[in-house]
Amino acid sequence: MKWFDAWFGAHQKIDRVARNHLASTFEGRGYYFPTAWQIISFEGQNGPDGIKRKSPAQDEPWHFYDPSDHDDRRLIGSIVHHYDELVVALRERNQARAAFEAAWLSHALVDGLTPAHHFPYEQTLKDLRGGQGIDTRTTAKEKLIMHGDTLSEKLGNNWKMWGDKGLLATHLAFEWGVSIIITPMRLKHAMPTDAELVEFRQKGVELMFQKRIYQVAALGMYENFHKSGWTPKLAKQVRRELAPLIISTITLAWYGAIMDSQQSIKRRKSRTAA
Repeated sequence: MKWFDAWFGAHQKIDRVARNHLASTFEGRGYYFPTAWQIISFEGQNGPDGIKRKSPAQDEPWHFYDPSDHDDRRLIGSIVHHYDELVVALRERNQARAAFEAAWLSHALVDGLTPAHHFPYEQTLKDLRGGQGIDTRTTAKEKLIMHGDTLSEKLGNNWKMWGDKGLLATHLAFEWGVSIIITPMRLKHAMPTDAELVEFRQKGVELMFQKRIYQVAALGMYENFHKSGWTPKLAKQVRRELAPLIISTITLAWYGAIMDSQQSIKRRKSRTAA
């Protein structure tokens, strides 16, 4: 299963392509960063999705973001945290820690830029669970089976979760579709431009993420999918707009972390020399 995920998992695919683009960005210049294989070792079972299966509701990452809610800071806080920790790990040349932070930073950014994660999932799920919050889903059964005061209500809530256009059924169908579309792609056109590299250095990871998440939200992809399912137009949007934007974002975030870590080293060396 680990081998299958490494080659066919969407997050792993994105990490590999972004790592290749990162190397191209630093062509001819020295830099320190974990390899693609070291990074993807912290995806799958060892990544945020693995936590959900191993210990439901216990320190479980929640990678949903509402672009219309300016007070929604949970995912942004996680992104900034992993970015800052990656800078520290790179500065200290802690390979295992750097690989972990690079993978979890990437995972949070990818989820945050995926249209299926912009839906008000938490509130809808809470409604289907009779008002119980996500922190009460402490077992696989609690995650999979919805509640209800009567049999008919329970059946209805589970249909709203798993049936046609159900909450989780739609979410999974969209993500699986994106994964299938991007798996055979080489995505050479997802390389960040020089202007984007400069912009990232000026704005940082938080502002870059917010700018790009609004770009994705403006496409209305998940709304169109919920209405019509997979269409040639939607698949084309994934290939030409969504996938390149996500991969260039990961590359930019890793690039910025390297540059920030090098600045820290330079400041430390200058203080030592003084």
